[in-house]
Amino acid sequence: MAYTTVEEVKAYLGIANSNDDALLATLVAAAQSDIDEFTGKSFEAKTGTYKYDAIQDVLGRRLQTRRPLLSVTTLTNGDGVVIPSTEYVLWPSGDGPYYEIVLKRNSGYCWVYDDSPEEAISVAGSWGYSATANASITSAAIRWTAYKYRQKDTGVYDVTAMPDTGVIMIPQGMPKDVYQLLRKYGVDV
Repeated sequence: MAYTTVEEVKAYLGIANSNDDALLATLVAAAQSDIDEFTGKSFEAKTGTYKYDAIQDVLGRRLQTRRPLLSVTTLTNGDGVVIPSTEYVLWPSGDGPYYEIVLKRNSGYCWVYDDSPEEAISVAGSWGYSATANASITSAAIRWTAYKYRQKDTGVYDVTAMPDTGVIMIPQGMPKDVYQLLRKYGVDV
């Protein structure tokens, strides 16, 4: 599911017709991509399978995923054995995202591989910073999409003019309010 919808953006812009729906759909997708790139995070769950090195990615009983994990569907050890969910916990504890799969101390399992450790362990699951976009991300997506949409009708936008000094300032990049909404998600500024 996208961070926002064409209908939400149209409501924000006060558009009642469907003349620009295709353009708005393109801009919604572009805004989502921009947000992901700017923050370095994905705010919706994506299913997939990733493979891990049974030596390089393992620290004792911990398998380090290096990417945000929301839930595990199937965990397959390097010897092809599926490890049941009762034998491990996701870390750090809480609601996620998680960055490690930790085998329980009383588990009879350990991280192993048959032939080669590279890509031996397989994790199928749901990945991302969050399962769905929260209100801040949705608001940023709506505002960023609306900003991009308004650019089509004007060559100069968001201009600040100071006639007394003869200065005209044209901001570069995303609107300041969108920037403020997104910077709390770990953007180093």
